[in-house]
Amino acid sequence: MDRFDYVIVGGGSAGCVLAHRLSAVPSVRVALIEAGADTPPGAVPAAILDSYPMPVFCGDTYIWPGLKAKATKDAAPRVYEQGRVMGGGSSINVQSANRGLPRDYDEWAADGAHGWAWRDVLPYFRKLERDVNFPGGELHGSDGPVAIRRIMPGDWPEFCHAFEKGLRANGLAALQDQNGEFGDGFFPGAFSNIDDARVSTAIAYLDEATRKRPNLSIHANLRVERILMEGATARGVVAIAANGERVRFDADEVVLSAGALQSPAMLMRAGIGDARDLAAMGIACAVDLPGVGRGLQDHPSLTFCHFLEPRFRMPLARRRASMMAARMSSGVVGCDESDLYLSSATRAAWHALGNRLGLFFLWCNRPYSRGRVQLASPDAAAAPRVDLNLLDDERDLQRLAAGVRMLARVVEASGLGRSPRDFFPAAFSPRVKALSKVGEGNALLTSMLGLLLDTPAPLRRFLIERFFTRGLKMDALLADDRALAEFIRANVFGVWHASGTCRMGGAHDRDAVTDTEGRVRGARGLRVVDASLMPRLPSANTNIPTIMIAEKIADAMIAQRSASVASPLAAAH
Repeated sequence: MDRFDYVIVGGGSAGCVLAHRLSAVPSVRVALIEAGADTPPGAVPAAILDSYPMPVFCGDTYIWPGLKAKATKDAAPRVYEQGRVMGGGSSINVQSANRGLPRDYDEWAADGAHGWAWRDVLPYFRKLERDVNFPGGELHGSDGPVAIRRIMPGDWPEFCHAFEKGLRANGLAALQDQNGEFGDGFFPGAFSNIDDARVSTAIAYLDEATRKRPNLSIHANLRVERILMEGATARGVVAIAANGERVRFDADEVVLSAGALQSPAMLMRAGIGDARDLAAMGIACAVDLPGVGRGLQDHPSLTFCHFLEPRFRMPLARRRASMMAARMSSGVVGCDESDLYLSSATRAAWHALGNRLGLFFLWCNRPYSRGRVQLASPDAAAAPRVDLNLLDDERDLQRLAAGVRMLARVVEASGLGRSPRDFFPAAFSPRVKALSKVGEGNALLTSMLGLLLDTPAPLRRFLIERFFTRGLKMDALLADDRALAEFIRANVFGVWHASGTCRMGGAHDRDAVTDTEGRVRGARGLRVVDASLMPRLPSANTNIPTIMIAEKIADAMIAQRSASVASPLAAAH
């Protein structure tokens, strides 16, 4: 049994940052515990490094097993792909390096998360990044751990230029930097990727020099079973290895960085949460915090495909498939501008079938709906119950409907196809996911299916409507408001941007779980540092904002420790 100053639970987008920054102080002993495999320098799996993320995302090697989520009240639970590997989500995601908009963070501060306005967080966005396209200046960093790049328009394939044509025809202007220009428009997407390879937080922050620090202890394939509580004080954690062996870590402070689904579940199992819900589970309440697990947010999203004629296809050898995106305004009364996000990819999957299909991904920024994470069982081996509750607020459905209509107009003006029937809805169903697993069988099957798509247009459209859309036609959806709403309800899902379940807030906010430095209210020696803290979901993918949060709180933790060390010394003199 070892004793540490900090035990960090979860080696994901936040945990790797904390491990690097805190252990930079030689006198501080840090343990980082990750349930999945390690990815040390020189041994990062090729599938993780790949610029095209879908093979690793659609596999099960690096995904948390048994984790499911209900999209809406009436939906059946579906697999919710959360990374279980060093780097967490940053090791399996699409590598988007989207910060969001200044208004997102100004609203955090206005709602009680003082010190988290845009002017407060910008230094940490700059600190984390090495932006190769826009280095330096007031908005961007040039020497941070995370390399960020874009595929600029001069290097776009024909598919992207067609998408650009459709966006321009619908009044959207070209922007160069999505992280520095904040209105509606289309732009080359920013990605945590360099030399056509992923930059996860494990790669960026747990480099060889960091791993050699004698005060940093990194543990992989070790799942934290419980937080050791003494009343309302955290004393450490107990973790379990694959062989069933239990390992105890004593610590002055436990830092949960397990993500917005796992961190609240760990708190609840430790007796921190709504006292009535804990009692129903047979768990003694240590701290009555009703906000734990509530306030869950994700971006409600829909996916669409377009059959690509050969001139719009990109060679499979070119791995980066997603290159551009757009911010748009729904125009729904009472809703904010730039409340829709639309990204595109030149292929829908890694195989020959997917290479014949362009992909459009539409989501609703600033969702009003809120979901919840609850315990299904006190047993740490049981996945929590996740209800995304995506369309609980009618405004979210209305904005997605507006987005679908806008996308249809963009596609119509793009010149991508000769018939509207080549544009169709594409649910990320279990069948599609199974077909997306890399293997010889799927390669052969999708090669044959791909050839079928290249048959004469009438047969191709029959096949699409028979096997892909189950008879759904875009023109029919667009002509019938009720049919479109039913389609959205049946097909909506999250973007794997779970957040807000342990949100930070002011001292008088009953629903806030932590203070503005992630310290759990009413507890001692316990902190949460991950996307759980977000008071409201930014207009962005969550990876870069989560890294920013970890950078900012790591600074605060180091400053707090320095002050506590200096105080006795000053008193002695």
